[in-house]
Amino acid sequence: MTELIIKTRKTQGRKINCRWVLLMFALMMTSLSAFSQNLTVKGTVTDSQTGEALIGVNVVIKGTLTGITTDVNGQYILNNCPQNAILTFSYISYTSIDVEVKGRSVIDVRLESAISQLDEVVVIGYGTVKKKDITGSVSSVQGKDIARIPVSTAAEAMTGRMAGVQIVTTEGSPDAAIKIRVRGGGSITQDNTPLYIVDGFPVNSISDIPASTIQSIDVLKDASSTAIYGARGANGVIIVTTKGGVEGKIRVNYNAYYGFKKVANHLNSLGVEDYVKWQYEYALLSNNLTNYEKFFGLYQDIDLFAGQPSTNWYDQIFGRIGNTFSQDLSITGGTEKLKYAFGFAGLNSKEIMLGSDYKRNNFSLKLDNRPTDKIGLSFSIRYSDTKIFGAGATDQSNATPNDARVKQAMVFPPIPFTAMGNFEDEEVSSSMVNPLSAVSDNDRQQIRTRFNIGGSFSWEIADGL
Repeated sequence: MTELIIKTRKTQGRKINCRWVLLMFALMMTSLSAFSQNLTVKGTVTDSQTGEALIGVNVVIKGTLTGITTDVNGQYILNNCPQNAILTFSYISYTSIDVEVKGRSVIDVRLESAISQLDEVVVIGYGTVKKKDITGSVSSVQGKDIARIPVSTAAEAMTGRMAGVQIVTTEGSPDAAIKIRVRGGGSITQDNTPLYIVDGFPVNSISDIPASTIQSIDVLKDASSTAIYGARGANGVIIVTTKGGVEGKIRVNYNAYYGFKKVANHLNSLGVEDYVKWQYEYALLSNNLTNYEKFFGLYQDIDLFAGQPSTNWYDQIFGRIGNTFSQDLSITGGTEKLKYAFGFAGLNSKEIMLGSDYKRNNFSLKLDNRPTDKIGLSFSIRYSDTKIFGAGATDQSNATPNDARVKQAMVFPPIPFTAMGNFEDEEVSSSMVNPLSAVSDNDRQQIRTRFNIGGSFSWEIADGL
């Protein structure tokens, strides 16, 4: 009986050892299998045109945060990289690419420059230069980008397209002034308006230049770029180049669009019954029930206001659907010696505010003549006819608080005049103005005509001078 017990114990001990060995073997094989799936990838990143090594290129495993940058020789070593991973190579001013590993341990990559951006021609001072050769801070937007969205002025075409350039509309009236600040304001007490240059000539404003006639807009932002203009360029320089003639047969282009506009969200206001209850509560808090009863009667008769129609003054003033019709016509052509460009742009806008309309017609003519290879003559004419109707057509800097039309539309009672009592109280009438009266009393009409003529003569005395 004793021997049987000992044998049984020995047998069980052997079974335990076998299980332990099998478990360790399985773990080892799993570890080796997992380790064999990852590998070390290395290589060199160079420029596709010059073959020079690129320093600081980001090499990242796509979909993860694991990555590395190339050293001074353009080389990288990426450890623990899955065999089926995708590597993303990215570098400033170069086109990013994705490369599949596919079990390779050596991957050399050649990056291509973003030629479409670096070869853009930018106007600086009295000359032009490729974007890749610029040493100062310059932002630019091309006419083809401006044509993608309908805008009425050159200032609107710059909105949200240039880093460091702030463009703010001062108010919502037609032809409202647009403030442009290049890298913020440089003075607290003086004017921070940048210098405007249109086709080589300084102007006071670019609000009368239609976007359809613009070839490019370049903004010079730092001292090295604006040095040619002296103190006038301290707040930055905005250079606008309009479209000119093109050598070849005559070309006629016509574009037009029609659009609608409406207030996206209307402000909510109280109805008649809620307004009267609110006035009663306000009278109790201010201990002025006598004044409340003078306009609305006894509180016991408040049921008389139930079901009364309400007047939404905000909808009366800003509720109409506006529309805009814009059209432009251009005729270009010329020869090697003489190039010409004629343009017409018309804008007719019915604004959403009652009684507000905006009309503008622009005509332009541009001639470029080269009698010889070293002499150039340029001549340009711009004519602008602008008509502004309705409130907001004049400067509101001296306006009284009663001219705040949104305020009056919200605080004026929604009760029809026939349902109200004596509303000729001097104290009340001085603080509340009928919104319709506020609009009609400030009805203005402004007619503005601008005529610009410019001519230039250039002589290349020697090559490069």
